[in-house]
Amino acid sequence: MPERTNEPLSPPLTPDELGRYARHIVLPEVGGSGQQKLKRARILVIGAGGIGSPVVLYLAAAGVGTIGIVDDDTVSLSNLQRQVLHGTADIGRSKLDSAAERVAALNPHAAVVPHALRIDPANGAGIVSAYDLVIDGSDNFATRYALADLCAAAERPLVTAAVNRFNGSLTTLMPYAEAADGNPNPGYRDLFPEAPPAGLVPSCAEAGILGVVTGILGTLAAAEAIKLVCGIGEPLLGRLLLVDVLQMRFETIRYRRGKTGTASSTA
Repeated sequence: MPERTNEPLSPPLTPDELGRYARHIVLPEVGGSGQQKLKRARILVIGAGGIGSPVVLYLAAAGVGTIGIVDDDTVSLSNLQRQVLHGTADIGRSKLDSAAERVAALNPHAAVVPHALRIDPANGAGIVSAYDLVIDGSDNFATRYALADLCAAAERPLVTAAVNRFNGSLTTLMPYAEAADGNPNPGYRDLFPEAPPAGLVPSCAEAGILGVVTGILGTLAAAEAIKLVCGIGEPLLGRLLLVDVLQMRFETIRYRRGKTGTASSTA
């Protein structure tokens, strides 16, 4: 992920931060410089629900300096089977308030910026452009398409995750940049040209969802974001990771600009 320009470096890591992130810093791929990148990073998370919960927790634990959260909902009893940011005492509270309190308890070095709204093409441009990277854990196609367009226009990497029953998927989108072969990276519409008809894909409330599936996909999304911030590993550009928890099977399907590929591999 390219560094932001004309921005001062963050202050040196404090003794508390050096101790807190010691297991990161000893990794040659991360080190002190990678931890500084995480400290300077501004990451926007769409949704403080099943996917967003582990995303926010692991970004905060990893030392991401600023975590924006978009959500306009309150905590309900049926959320607690998967939305681990929140507890029984939070029922009826704003998810943003609950999330901010949980992050503060986990890591006082991570700041939460609340956005109490549903992001859409009209209100999202200014929000997205204020961050370095976006993670989409929303539960509807309208938001996913809107986020994909907003991130492409603002030239911000988008990590997008989705779940259904016992399955999930994850990919990273940077359609404004070139792939290693010189061709443009694919966008969201190259993977999903159009949304399915209304009612064809049931919601989690209708079809159910195994709570740990959201935990797996959210944790994977957080890992992808940390890789992008630190500039390590190979992001899921042009690759869709499919997770089947019943079979405990992971598959990767490659796709490209204007055409979805069929080559796949298992891991």
